[in-house]
Amino acid sequence: MRLISLIAVILAPTSALSFDTTPSADDLALMADADVVIVGETHDNPAHHAVQAEIVAALDPPALVIEMLTPDQVAELEKDKPGYSAGWEDAGWPDYAMYLPVFSASEAKIFGAAVPRDVARASYSDGVAVHFEGDDALFGLDQPLPKDQHDQRLDLQFAAHCEAMPRVALGGMIEVQRLRDATLAKVTLEALDATGSPVVIITGNGHARSDWGVPAALKLARPDLNVISIGQAEDGFAPEGGFDLIYDAPGVDRPDPCDTFK
Repeated sequence: MRLISLIAVILAPTSALSFDTTPSADDLALMADADVVIVGETHDNPAHHAVQAEIVAALDPPALVIEMLTPDQVAELEKDKPGYSAGWEDAGWPDYAMYLPVFSASEAKIFGAAVPRDVARASYSDGVAVHFEGDDALFGLDQPLPKDQHDQRLDLQFAAHCEAMPRVALGGMIEVQRLRDATLAKVTLEALDATGSPVVIITGNGHARSDWGVPAALKLARPDLNVISIGQAEDGFAPEGGFDLIYDAPGVDRPDPCDTFK
């Protein structure tokens, strides 16, 4: 299971709220006026991908930015979307069949924004700025995080790893998360410049959160952008971080994620 799915399970709020299950006409009109629409997910929830496909089909965007794919994988995907498999399962993502409707919902040009594993591993120890392929200052990577945000992120990682790893070992996970946020933002700006708006980003809820995820990176780089961030809840339990819109779906039956650490 991907880390962000783990976080979604472990750090659910203590009380459920009521959210719409699908976008309304007003919601879609709001998205259509945006420059960038970020649609989060819990990776292994098929209902979340159904909502993403619905949004992509309705907006018919010129570009999709995908967290799960590298540029090389996109080239293979475009040759045969239904039959694509290269590297997908090896990367640890859930069943490709859940994502195919999203990739096939429009004729959008697909941009891959995945961080290769070796780069992620290196940034864990070396820091994000060393391995980011772009202007690190544009996305604030040349500066340390504010202490309160760093501490909050460390708490999140500690809980996501079932309190089974020492906190001192988890700082690198924050660097990897910052690298992925910045890479998604960089590729999104490239897609926006190449194709126009709206650009739709398909990513995990943790990257879609407005307080410090991709929306914050985009606003830092281009403050004038109109960015809509969408989170997807399970059983009324919203992901943390703040979103412009939240949709709800039934949760997925999962094994205890902490079994991995026992």
